[in-house]
Amino acid sequence: MSTDAIVVLKDEHAEIRRAFRSFEKAKVTETAQRKEAADRIIELLTGHTYVEEAVMYPRVRDLVPELESAVLESYEEHHVADLLLGELVGMAPYDERFNAKMTVLIESVEHHMDEEESEWFPRVRAALGRKALQEIGRDLLRSRDEAPRRPHSSNPVAKAIKSVLE
Repeated sequence: MSTDAIVVLKDEHAEIRRAFRSFEKAKVTETAQRKEAADRIIELLTGHTYVEEAVMYPRVRDLVPELESAVLESYEEHHVADLLLGELVGMAPYDERFNAKMTVLIESVEHHMDEEESEWFPRVRAALGRKALQEIGRDLLRSRDEAPRRPHSSNPVAKAIKSVLE
């Protein structure tokens, strides 16, 4: 397994995309399969956004100042995903807005991952080089152990959304 930070994150992106396809393949009437796929998406995205925000984004922001606006945009894209994840946790696949919410999440996250892979990662690789990316990658892999698997329950927005949905 590579410890290159960009390889680690691209591998996670591929796993997230597979989970998206699994959700999309399940028919609307197959609620158990859709719920299982949605739970997997929630788990993967919650962990992924955590490790990027805890390790990758702060390090890139410090080491590659010319990418600061891209890092800030990525934080905001994660924020939108986190809001949707917090709402989806409290929903069932047969809820009226579940599929629409999941579709918006998938489209938003795919755009974010595509942008990172095509624009952001090449610039990071050019600026940091192999040694720095391997060090960051090792930190990413270590942070996976502490990464949450569900949206944080103390998040006031998630709590408010959950209370409204109950």
